[in-house]
Amino acid sequence: MLKCTACGREYSMRKPYQRCECGEPLELEPFESVPGIGRRVWKRFSGFFPFDLKPELSLGEGDTPLTKAKKLSREIGVKVYLKNETTNPTWSFKDRGTYLGIHRALQLGFKKIGTVSTGNMAASVAAYGAFAGLETYILVSSTIAEEKLKALEVYGAKIVKVHGDYGELYYKSLEIGQKKGIYFINSDDPFRVEGYKSISFEIIEEITPDYVLVPTSSGGLLRGVVKGFLELKKSGLIENLPRFVVVQAEGCSPICRAFREGKEKIERFKSPHTIAHAIENPYPPSGNAVLRRLKELSGLCVTVRDEEILEAQRALGREGLFVQPASATGVAAIRKLREREAIEKGAKVVGILTGAGLKTLSYIKAPKVEECLLESFEECFGE
Repeated sequence: MLKCTACGREYSMRKPYQRCECGEPLELEPFESVPGIGRRVWKRFSGFFPFDLKPELSLGEGDTPLTKAKKLSREIGVKVYLKNETTNPTWSFKDRGTYLGIHRALQLGFKKIGTVSTGNMAASVAAYGAFAGLETYILVSSTIAEEKLKALEVYGAKIVKVHGDYGELYYKSLEIGQKKGIYFINSDDPFRVEGYKSISFEIIEEITPDYVLVPTSSGGLLRGVVKGFLELKKSGLIENLPRFVVVQAEGCSPICRAFREGKEKIERFKSPHTIAHAIENPYPPSGNAVLRRLKELSGLCVTVRDEEILEAQRALGREGLFVQPASATGVAAIRKLREREAIEKGAKVVGILTGAGLKTLSYIKAPKVEECLLESFEECFGE
């Protein structure tokens, strides 16, 4: 059964419902189960998912590393763990949600799928659509970077560049999907959210965190991570929930602004501008649902400046990790929260690294390169 996250209205699983008539996102009711034995997270936690998952639809998503950032931990004074989602098949966390979304589309008999995306989700849906043999439509913003378009070419999806308000494109896609028989696996589709729960399950297999920081755009990832931990608690597998922290770029932070001002609903963020394009959504479709979760669970919402993001990206590089700017926002937020003493010394903090740096090379400066003649090669290494 699908249920509205706001008014509680219930919807049948037999039809492709994605949003409530009140305008708010739908969500599956919480699962209660126990983990089993299996090589893949989908097998170990099969009782927490709405249907049997087919390995033949998988590209190998999930079971990503959770590594302790030793340098950052010493520097900041907390135990920093990084959930490295860049190792997924298309280099971002989106693959987990797309895997569940593909199941849902096929379950309902769809032959066509699509998504609205600025990059990560576009690549994910295009890849999984190609693998499943489905006709795939990718709707992108008119301002999308050329490097991101090139990354889609190999999958053979139909790419449509849409001029207009990107915040409205999400809703328009659902309308056109109903008319044209296309299942849009968009950012906060209920089944995409179910896929993101697997991150929480994997984290808890290794540590019990005090805080979990989530770079947030549409809000689907945050909802999935929270739902996963709630289901673990409901099942008696953990005693306490971690404190959830929404992280947004200062240049596009509609959720944090509403949270800070004590509002019940988000408002469109005017003139968004940030290097963290993956979380640059001026009117996130799950914004209100995220606000409700933060207030219900005493969560936090933190914004970080572009300069702080770039510094965090470099700090992650010193840990041997190359992530896109949006992924680095979590580490930037950990620094800020420690400076404010909002996170206690020695706390176990998990930051989710959402996507790989190779997707945003335009923001990386060319390195300093030394040139050397082969005849005097040894001199290039100094004394």
